[in-house]
Parts: sequence; C-alpha cells; structure tokens
Amino acid sequence: MSPVVLQSTITCPQCGHVKDETMPTDACQWFYECENCGTVLRPKQGDCCVFCSYGTNKCPPIQADGRSCCAG
Repeated sequence: MSPVVLQSTITCPQCGHVKDETMPTDACQWFYECENCGTVLRPKQGDCCVFCSYGTNKCPPIQADGRSCCAG
C-alpha cells in the first residue's frame, strides 16, 4: 500500500488558479475559496470533499482505504 499523500494542488475551475494545500486528516473540507477570483468551490456530486473534486490527490481517507472522509 502506498503512503498517504497530504499535499494536493487545487485548481479553480473558474479562473484556473492553482495552489498547493495541505489536506486535513481529521475533517472534511466542503468549501474552498479561490484566493485569486474568490469563487467558493464545493465538492462535485458524488465526491466527499473539495480535494476529491479539484485536487491532484484525493483526500487521505480515500487514499488509505477508499472510504469517504465524511463517512465517520
């Protein structure tokens, strides 16, 4: 099994701005505000968090065992 990656690069779908972020390991991140254009990103339908929708790496729980970070 591969180690869990805590860094993810989020790309804003509105303006294309990219930023490296550290993902939380103990909570879902349902909102993310683009620092460039101010758009508030929310997870796409079927995704558990903004990292799973807009990041280069899925959230830590999905990476570790495929469970949603919101599953508890």
